[in-house]
Amino acid sequence: MSRRGAGGAPGRLRSALGDLGLGVRLAGSGGREGWIRTALTAVGVGLGVALLFLAAAVPNVLDAREGRGHARETPNFESEVSVRRGDTTFLWLDAATEFRGDAVGGQLLRPDGPGAPPPPGVARIPGPGEMVVSPALRGLLGSPSGALLKERLGYRIIGTIADRGLLEPGELRFYAGSATLSRSGGAIRSAGYGHDPGSGRFDPRLVVLVALICVVLLVPVGVFVATAVRFGGDRRDRRLAALRLVGADVAMTRRIAAGEALFGAGLGLLVGAGLFLGASRLAGSVRLWGVSAFPADVAPDALPAGLIVVAILVGAVLVTQSALRSVVIEPLGVVRHAALRPRRLWWRLVAPVVGVGVLAWTGSAEEELGSGGVYPIVLGAVLVLVGLTGLLPWLVEAVVRRLRGGPVAWQLAVRRLQLSSGTASRAVSGITVAVAGAIALQMVFGGMQEDFASSSAPAAAGASSGRADVVRADFSVATPSGSAGAPALAERMAGELGRVGGVRRVVATVQSYVHRVDAGAGPGSVTTLTVAGCATLRSLASLPSCRDGDTFVARLRGSSGRAREANLLTDEVARPGGEFDLGGMSGGAEEDESWTLPESSRAVVAVPDPVGDVHDGILATPGALAGYGLPQASTSAYVAVDHGVADAGEQLRNAAARLDPALRVYGLVNVERDRQYSSVQTGLRIGGTLTVALIAAGMLVALIEQLRERRRLLSVLVAFGTRRRTLAWSVLWQTAVPVLAGTVVAILGGLVLGRVMLGIVVKPVRDWWVFLPYAGIGAAAVLVVTLLSLPALWRMMRADGLRTE
Repeated sequence: MSRRGAGGAPGRLRSALGDLGLGVRLAGSGGREGWIRTALTAVGVGLGVALLFLAAAVPNVLDAREGRGHARETPNFESEVSVRRGDTTFLWLDAATEFRGDAVGGQLLRPDGPGAPPPPGVARIPGPGEMVVSPALRGLLGSPSGALLKERLGYRIIGTIADRGLLEPGELRFYAGSATLSRSGGAIRSAGYGHDPGSGRFDPRLVVLVALICVVLLVPVGVFVATAVRFGGDRRDRRLAALRLVGADVAMTRRIAAGEALFGAGLGLLVGAGLFLGASRLAGSVRLWGVSAFPADVAPDALPAGLIVVAILVGAVLVTQSALRSVVIEPLGVVRHAALRPRRLWWRLVAPVVGVGVLAWTGSAEEELGSGGVYPIVLGAVLVLVGLTGLLPWLVEAVVRRLRGGPVAWQLAVRRLQLSSGTASRAVSGITVAVAGAIALQMVFGGMQEDFASSSAPAAAGASSGRADVVRADFSVATPSGSAGAPALAERMAGELGRVGGVRRVVATVQSYVHRVDAGAGPGSVTTLTVAGCATLRSLASLPSCRDGDTFVARLRGSSGRAREANLLTDEVARPGGEFDLGGMSGGAEEDESWTLPESSRAVVAVPDPVGDVHDGILATPGALAGYGLPQASTSAYVAVDHGVADAGEQLRNAAARLDPALRVYGLVNVERDRQYSSVQTGLRIGGTLTVALIAAGMLVALIEQLRERRRLLSVLVAFGTRRRTLAWSVLWQTAVPVLAGTVVAILGGLVLGRVMLGIVVKPVRDWWVFLPYAGIGAAAVLVVTLLSLPALWRMMRADGLRTE
């Protein structure tokens, strides 16, 4: 059968291609057994390919989403002030809200002329009392569960926003017309839509985090694909031994094995492409962690897709050839050298040690990672995680070699692992890598989370920042930035919001910066002015007494350096008898905007407000500023609700919308994540969900493949009287021992990788026990996979498994 040397180089090439073709034919034949084996390989490879294609499509999804977002943006306030009114300009005001935890985006619009352009995806600007909505918002408003939101958005729906005006299919968004928008009310004038903020520099610490996330999510997929290619290895080796018996040489058998691997990998590519296309069609109707995508956006670029195809085919051949190195295929049988000597440890430590060294050499994110700074991070993390897959077989073999005695099911499992632990280790290697990466990521997230946290309440003018006190307040209601504040609006807010069912307390204030302009004023003579009723002022400072018309000068409590510095500035600027410009910090006020702080103003001590801010400077009741305007003031209210009242927050938002549709209602929490940090965390959750599902499916496919290869042995054991329950327990232990060993390797590797990565972002380890939740992943995987494999196990223990031909 050997054709070595026939016809020179062209003949050798034809001979090699013929051997590959023979391998393809053998993989596609062999009857039912051969097709089942090939199908398992194709399904295993296909699952990995589908996830790789999805990962390659993520940049397109994000780019398309970002492009639509930029296309519908309007310039910010600073660039807007230069736009002059004309027939093609319009006023707009952000009217976003929230409904039962879901963000509802929106704008109020008022055209200045007939040529004003509509937003992207909208046919025309809605008139007063009209609005256009996204399909998802239309469905919500038309359902019984959206009744409260429909009350808040009391506009007549005249159209639907097209896809090009939405970030995703499930986005809740509206555009409403208003006849009352004005610049003094905080509205912004613009000449069109479309705003490119430029390529802002991504935080170097997030660069490190994103690189680690990509490695953690994709390396387990590669490990799983490599495992799937080796499904049916024992049967393949016996078939190659038969070919040696009829005259094939060693090189020919290797080429035939490569052909079989290419056939299985090729089918896997087709299966993966089909799964990917099906998943992309469902992208609009499936939401993972609150995110969906338009099906047209879920498409990888040609280059990464081509690289995936080439990598799968080449990798399948390399993995198969590597597996044959530990096997001698002779005409009279198959001899596996790996069982003759224990695995060596030293070379398995090279990859993780080198990986840690590369990460340590990278430096820190504070040193401004350059364009090549991310590649050493990726390389080091890959070496560490891939190195764990080499340590796992050694540890499993070292453990099972020393196990003796126990119940029959335990002895069957241990003996099986002692004879061949490599297959079981390969099936668990994906879990090991995924758990190790998750532990490292959790450590890095824990070390960085305080750098990406801030109070959710809007900053008050002149108030010292603090964390929101959710015991004293649950919501903040504020006017838009740039709108004029008025004590009358604050009083209305206190009255109207206080009458909402479930509201326990409302604290409403008007706040502004004021500039001292008399002869005694020095440079930078600016302080804050807070206007509110006596009841509210008592919650901001310790007042001896109060009546309408009173004014106070509030100083900070304590003798810390910050308090002393702030009090010195207050004593210098907020001096009774001083004259102040109410037009803000810029000065240049009109004559009717000058106001004198009464000599009778008393000194008081400021206390934290409901969101933890401390208001020093001037405190005044509405009567003290009767007849004066505050053109640059902001009006806000802090509201505490009874959490036992259903939808109290939604009722509050409805009341605020009735007062003024432009009022913004913020839910107060202790901390909220930075937007970039939140997007990274969301991406991790989505990718982690898909990766865990893939690994679980892979373990199940690998276990079923192992059971099929031992079908005759299982039937023989049952025929000799072994109880089925005993065999089921043996399967459980065969999976549990490698998973336990893999969990130990994952914990140690994850802690080491996490510690080194925290060194790169210059953060300490905040919790060494983050691995505890992930220790249960192994047990859960063992239980789920074993339960799902029981039907196949019961079927393979039937007596017909004893038949042979």
